[in-house]
Amino acid sequence: MLHGVDVSAHQSSFDADELDFVFIKATEGRSYVNPRLTDQTKRARDADCVVGFYHFLWPGNITAQAEYFLSKAPEKAGDLLAVDWEQNGEGTRASNSEKDRFIREVKRLRPHHRVLLYCNRYFWLNHDTTSYAGDGLWIADYVKAGKPRIKATWRIHQYTDQPLDKDVADFSSRSAMRAWARK
Repeated sequence: MLHGVDVSAHQSSFDADELDFVFIKATEGRSYVNPRLTDQTKRARDADCVVGFYHFLWPGNITAQAEYFLSKAPEKAGDLLAVDWEQNGEGTRASNSEKDRFIREVKRLRPHHRVLLYCNRYFWLNHDTTSYAGDGLWIADYVKAGKPRIKATWRIHQYTDQPLDKDVADFSSRSAMRAWARK
């Protein structure tokens, strides 16, 4: 298992030196950009981590959200892309069809990048009806690292949010994850 974190504007700093991968929040909806995106990307790249970017999905305007995400997320061969599908601050969420359309649109617009679905175990078991996760499932379930309580195949497991979101990835080495990311 490889070790990584996912960060947003809430993390003013993080130590990437001991990490294999870092996912960075890029955007949300059609108007928010992580103000720390550039610095967090540089920190992850300087530590030679596999880098990924994610978009927090809101309901509606799916094509516009995909375009907005990709206009702000840096584009480099081997970077991973993900959609964060969960309840938003207004208590709503994108539908299954919107989640699926967003993933497909990002894959269409950046065909040489892997696109993953991030969601928590509750969403996967109680809201998902299509089991479509693009190129891989990134599941949040706060239990022992690498042991999420789901039957589906997963690529990344977020196992805690203390002191920040920590993840493991089901790859034998950083080079194996890089090779997979490059399609």
